[in-house]
Amino acid sequence: MGENFSHEMNIQWFPGHMTKARRMISADVKMVDAVCEIIDARIPYSSRNPDLDDLTGGKPRMVILNRIDQADPEITKLWRDHFKSQGKFVLETDCKSGKGVKSFQNEVRVMLKDRLEAFNAKGQVGRKLKVMIVGIPNVGKSTFINKIAGRRAAAASDRPGVTKGKQWINIGPDLELLDTPGVLWPKFESQRVGENLAFTGAVKDEILDRVTLAANLMLRLRAYYPERIKERYKFQPDMEANGYDLLEMAGRKRGFLISGGEIDLERMAAILLDEFRGGKLGRVSLEKPGSEPDEEAQD
Repeated sequence: MGENFSHEMNIQWFPGHMTKARRMISADVKMVDAVCEIIDARIPYSSRNPDLDDLTGGKPRMVILNRIDQADPEITKLWRDHFKSQGKFVLETDCKSGKGVKSFQNEVRVMLKDRLEAFNAKGQVGRKLKVMIVGIPNVGKSTFINKIAGRRAAAASDRPGVTKGKQWINIGPDLELLDTPGVLWPKFESQRVGENLAFTGAVKDEILDRVTLAANLMLRLRAYYPERIKERYKFQPDMEANGYDLLEMAGRKRGFLISGGEIDLERMAAILLDEFRGGKLGRVSLEKPGSEPDEEAQD
C-alpha cells in the first residue's frame, strides 16, 4: 500500500511517562494470566508497541481490533487471520457502540481454559483470572474497560495518555483487569508509523504541521480509496498532483477562499483530518498485513 509522493514530516514524541510505563508492564506481567492488546483496526502495525512481545514474557495473548466500524471490513478480515496465524486470540470491537465487547469475558475464558482447569485441579475454585489490558494512547483502552465493567472504571479522554497509573478493576466474579498507562515507543522508526498515528489522532496535532499531515493523508486516500475523495470533495484526484495540490482542490470545492483568491489550506487540513477521524470518509484502512510500514513506503 504505497503512493507516488510523500511530503517529509518531522514526527518525534517523548512523553516521560512512557519509559516508566514500560518498566511497569515488565514488572506487572508476572502478576497476570494473560495480556490483551488493544489496537486500531485501521492501522494495526502502527498502533502496536513493538516492544510488547518481549515485555509480555510469553503469556497468552489476545489482540483486540478496535474501531472496526471505521476500518475497511475486508482488510479487517485479513488482519484477523494474520493475528490468529500467530497463535493470538482475536476480538473485533467498536468500543463506542459496544459492538463485540460482550464477547470479551467468554473469549478470555476460552483463551485461559487450561489455566482454569489447573486452578480447579489444585482446588482453587473461584480464583480470579487476571488479565492485563495494554494499548498505545488514544486507542480506546479506557472506553473498552468501561464498557466491560459497565461503569466508569477507567479515565477516558480524547487526549493521548490520560491513564497515569495502573489500577485493578473487578469484572464479575471470576475476572480482574489490570489497566496500564498508555505505552508508546520513544521514537518512531519510520515516517509512515508516525503519520498513521497522527492521522488517527494518537499524536497531538499541536506538535505537527497539519497542512503537511493532511496533504499526506490526501495521497493515501488517492492511492487506496480515490472514489472517497470524489464522493466527499467532489473532484477526481489527479494521479500526478502532489498532496498540497489535492488539498487545495478540495478547499476550492468547499469554497475556502481567503484574500487574493488563495485557498485556506489550514482550514481545509483541519476539515479533512476531522472528517477522516469522524468516519465521514467511510470505512478506511491504511495498512494491510504482509508488509511493514517502512516496506509499504517503498511499494
